[in-house]
Amino acid sequence: MIAVDTNLLVYAHRTDAAFHQPALAALEALALGRSAWAIPWPCVHEFISVVTHPRIFKTPTPVDNALSQMQALADLPHVVMLAEGDGYLDRLAALAVPARTQGGAIHDARIAALCLHYGVTELWSADRDFTRFPALAVRNPLIA
Repeated sequence: MIAVDTNLLVYAHRTDAAFHQPALAALEALALGRSAWAIPWPCVHEFISVVTHPRIFKTPTPVDNALSQMQALADLPHVVMLAEGDGYLDRLAALAVPARTQGGAIHDARIAALCLHYGVTELWSADRDFTRFPALAVRNPLIA
């Protein structure tokens, strides 16, 4: 199962994003496919935070539009929403401690732990910070 990181969600949503077209194409390929794919809940929260932020975008996305966008993705038939559950904290510790993760990087560890907890085989992200968690395969679908 493939999981999608926040940056792809933002790029696909924002037509003014530099990588809008390739991100949109990547998400559409997942959405139109028959295989299960996933969105970690922390990525949903971060997506809403980023696209509605007036210091990030001159014209931010209204919160109701951002929520509607996430609801539309969550409603797709093959989407799995990844949330913390039993055993998650052990997975987080197994990732965060060896990588000496702290501060804001805990957010990435949280996403990686959720992915591994649910058996995600690949995280699609343009964020290189996930390389600190070698147990999770990461691919940037925006580059060849």
